[in-house]
Amino acid sequence: MTVFGVPELEDLGDVSGKSVLVRVDFNVPMSDGVITDDLRIRAALPTLTWLQEQGAKVTACSHRGRPKGQPNPEFSMEPVRAHLASLAPGVELIENLRFNPGETANDPAFVAELIAGHDLYVNDAFGASHREHASIVGPPAHLPSAAGRLLAKEVGVLLKVRNEPRRPFVAVMGGAKVSDKLSVIESLLGIVDSIIVGGGMAFTFLKAKGHDVGDSLLEEDMVETCAQLLASGATIHLPEDVTALGGGGKLFDPEAGGEVRQAGVNLAPGWMGVDVGPYSAALFTDVILEAGSVLWNGPMGVFEDPRFAAGTQAVAQAMADTRAFTVVGGGDSAAAAKQFGVDGEVDHVSTGGGASLELIEQGDLPGLAALRNAGSPAT
Repeated sequence: MTVFGVPELEDLGDVSGKSVLVRVDFNVPMSDGVITDDLRIRAALPTLTWLQEQGAKVTACSHRGRPKGQPNPEFSMEPVRAHLASLAPGVELIENLRFNPGETANDPAFVAELIAGHDLYVNDAFGASHREHASIVGPPAHLPSAAGRLLAKEVGVLLKVRNEPRRPFVAVMGGAKVSDKLSVIESLLGIVDSIIVGGGMAFTFLKAKGHDVGDSLLEEDMVETCAQLLASGATIHLPEDVTALGGGGKLFDPEAGGEVRQAGVNLAPGWMGVDVGPYSAALFTDVILEAGSVLWNGPMGVFEDPRFAAGTQAVAQAMADTRAFTVVGGGDSAAAAKQFGVDGEVDHVSTGGGASLELIEQGDLPGLAALRNAGSPAT
């Protein structure tokens, strides 16, 4: 069987006695050498254990962090290797792929080094499949290949909601910069029925509507682009009030002073909008509750600071309460869903923020295309 033309594990045929290289995404958060969230490791277990149960010898490979092409103890896979051994005994894990500059450069010599001694390749690293890196697009050109369980699930869910959504389809977009998500927003306008815009990027949209945004995050060079999007006729919901931090205040440091105030969308100099206000949170909640499908990517404010978490918490709770089919697009949104205890109440929490957005935008990923064009398993 295949998912959107990409072979799955069963398409590999008999894997007994075969050596299988599995690209996973074990780029897990750590603090003082301790894994703080092992979701990405546990998410790969269905693939790893299935292969083992079928008699395959399994070697996993992953990146972690950005070590810039050279060994760096800070990004060693050793803590991950130890944890993996307790969850899937017998699965080997090689050292951080990005310790070799050939990984991000998609160097054929590094591809050859990776696949040496392996009979088959499985990509289960959805969160990295939007990268044309050696471990993602290289092996399928040389080995019979397939998508792992996680990759197949992610693609199945995200492409279904992209191509066959229950209406109305609402996208909730947050985060800091319009420029980071402009192409996604433009693409979504042709797919969704409405877009909710919060987070730092909202202030560039508000500026485009003629509002004074004080000292809020602003991309001046994107104001005209936002004005064009607003004039396109698309339904774009913007904040109508904000939670603002006054002069002298610092994020994550309440003791620094600075008044926190609810305000409208016109801010005086010295005031910085850092969350959507309660009225906006209620409006956004209503839109989500009336939706048929919801895709959420990006927080409504600086939710890591409890003073500015209310907007993001309201969206997270609405995602849990709505009858819509709900997708959380990885990254900060997934962290927020977990922080506010709703990650188990949404329909799908993606393991890849950038990958999920690119798949929604483009309808494909380099990692999927590589698998689609992979060599056929030997019969």
